[in-house]
Amino acid sequence: MTKSYGTLPEAVQYSGLSRTSIYEALRRGDLKARKAGRRTLISFAELEAYLGSLPSYQAGA
Repeated sequence: MTKSYGTLPEAVQYSGLSRTSIYEALRRGDLKARKAGRRTLISFAELEAYLGSLPSYQAGA
């Protein structure tokens, strides 16, 4: 069984984004998180959707 949610360090490892980038996306409302006590949990499905919404790389642009 795969996990649906992960902690912030797991989201960083999964996505390749920096911790700061994830916090900025949370602040902007681009990502949503859940709180379980002191732990911040991020949905991997929502993280995938966020990554898919980022602009494509264009060489020379």
